[in-house]
Amino acid sequence: MRHAPGQSLIHLERIDRAVSTQTAPMVCMHCEDPTCAQVCPADAIKQTEEGIVQSALKPRCIGCSNCVIACPFGVPKYVAEFDQMMKCDMCTDRTSEGYAPMCASVCPSEALWYGTPEEFHATRTGSIVDNWLFGRQAVHTKVFTVVDDLGPIDALDGTTGTWLDDPFGLEG
Repeated sequence: MRHAPGQSLIHLERIDRAVSTQTAPMVCMHCEDPTCAQVCPADAIKQTEEGIVQSALKPRCIGCSNCVIACPFGVPKYVAEFDQMMKCDMCTDRTSEGYAPMCASVCPSEALWYGTPEEFHATRTGSIVDNWLFGRQAVHTKVFTVVDDLGPIDALDGTTGTWLDDPFGLEG
C-alpha cells in the first residue's frame, strides 16, 4: 500500500459557497502527461504503465511542494507528518485485484464511480469527457467527468453549466 492507513487522499470542493452547501469530490485526474511529475526536481512522482500517477516516493520526495503548485486540479497535498507529497493513487492495491477504488466502493450517491466507458454508457446518462482546458493548456486525463455536453471543459471560463446535475435521470 502506497499511502498511510486512515489518510484521506481526496478532498471536497465547494461548488458555489455563496448560494449552496453543495460539494464535489476531487480526486487525482491521473493526467496522461502529469505536470506534477514534470516539475518534481527529485523525480519522485512516477506514472505506472496503466497511467496511474502515484504519490511521491518517500525515499526521493524532498517536500518542495512544486507538484502541489503545478497541478492544474489542485490535487497533491504536502503532508508534513510524513514530509511527503501525497495524493490519490486510485487504490492500486485494490484496482490491481479487480476491485473499485475505496472511494467509489463506498460513495452512496455514486458521484465517484469506477468502470469502463462501455459500462458507464450501459448504466448511466450524460457524456464523459477527459479533456480539459486551462487557458491555452490542454490536459487529457485517465479519469472522466460526467457532463451534459461533450468537452473539452474550459476550467477557466467561469461557467458551471456543463455539469450533469442528475446523472441517473431521477428528477424527471
